Amino acid sequence: MIDGEEHRLGDRHSAPVLDLDRLKAVSALGRGAKGVVFLARDEEVGEVLALKVILRDSTEKKSKENKRVFFERQVLSSLNHPLLPRLRGVLVTEKVVGYAIDYCPGRDLHSLRKKQTEEMFSDDIIRFYAAELVLALEYLHNLGIVYRDLKPDNIMIQENGHIMLVDFDLSAKLPPRSPQSSPSPTSIAKKPKSASKKRNSPFSKWCNSGITPEDSDLSIMPAQSESDSTEKSNSFVGTEEYVAPEVLLGNGHDFAVDWWSLGVVLYEMLYGRTPFRGSNRKETFYRILAKSPELVGEATLLRDLIRKLLEKDPKQRIALEEIKGHRFFSGIDWEMVLQMARPPYIPAESEDPMPGEGIDGIKKIDVEFFVQDIFSKDDDDENENHDRENNNRSKNMEKGVWVEGKKNPLSFEADKFSVF
Repeated sequence: MIDGEEHRLGDRHSAPVLDLDRLKAVSALGRGAKGVVFLARDEEVGEVLALKVILRDSTEKKSKENKRVFFERQVLSSLNHPLLPRLRGVLVTEKVVGYAIDYCPGRDLHSLRKKQTEEMFSDDIIRFYAAELVLALEYLHNLGIVYRDLKPDNIMIQENGHIMLVDFDLSAKLPPRSPQSSPSPTSIAKKPKSASKKRNSPFSKWCNSGITPEDSDLSIMPAQSESDSTEKSNSFVGTEEYVAPEVLLGNGHDFAVDWWSLGVVLYEMLYGRTPFRGSNRKETFYRILAKSPELVGEATLLRDLIRKLLEKDPKQRIALEEIKGHRFFSGIDWEMVLQMARPPYIPAESEDPMPGEGIDGIKKIDVEFFVQDIFSKDDDDENENHDRENNNRSKNMEKGVWVEGKKNPLSFEADKFSVF
């Protein structure tokens, strides 16, 4: 944990302690490098929740993982915004730790895009989701939180059709930017208790945490020059196709990485693919660093915004005030975006997403056993891969072909990434 971070982030509310005996987990919605997310019902109050569970051994063996788990929980407890999750409870047992947030029945933006004609959104739909993403990121940045993992998989659709940005385990704390024109969370429509109503279509990728380096941390690095107005993080994190050039270069990064990722997300919504994807990871990184995005089609305000977001130099990249003032958002009343009663897509009302025990063979999952089983297998695979890599490295060194960071610095940087 960053020194002094406890009082800077702070807890806006204390979350109740959850008991596995009162939680009924019926399905695993997704998994990441660190944990599994379950669809669960709090039997005591009848609410449906998304429950993220992490193996306790994995956090205690790696102090940095422990810091990240604690940091994410602290971030969640500090949030008070309709487009961001509420911390609904904390789970601690001898074997696992975890926490619950609101359940989003509309799945994620990636799944929604796949349902569209030609798997692309219209400019008007993109404008709505882009505006909500700008507001969510503005709120986080005003708290001093740089998100660092913006991608469609982490953009959930609530039951009212508005987005919810989830998964903060790659986020970091920087000195907060000065609030400008962000709507007050108390002045906009409150988020409904979506867990208490009946929906189905559970989302599938709540905690896909992307590329996480073994040597990353939550440390804050000083600015790289006197002209910089904020401090920077030097952690090497992100998800492969959405990571900003300055993260790959390792010279420190700040809030501008989130605006780069927003550009990638908007490009993907428009074209149905990400702008820099290569045939492999190294080629993707090369394209991010050296290639301009191919903005095929007639010149439009959306393409102009994307081009300015995907500026490789973070000092030249368009930032919050310019984004909100861009002509693509002309006519947008930023104070009223979250009051929209009919967003482009509202999940259909359907049957209870939590069928009773025994119906269709669905029974309560043993959460602790499930998580232990998954990550014990991962540990075995990781040990085998580590031994194999060490053997290959020794052979390469004997042949005189292992030159770290000289013949191809990018290939060495790529090796810093772990699970994707």
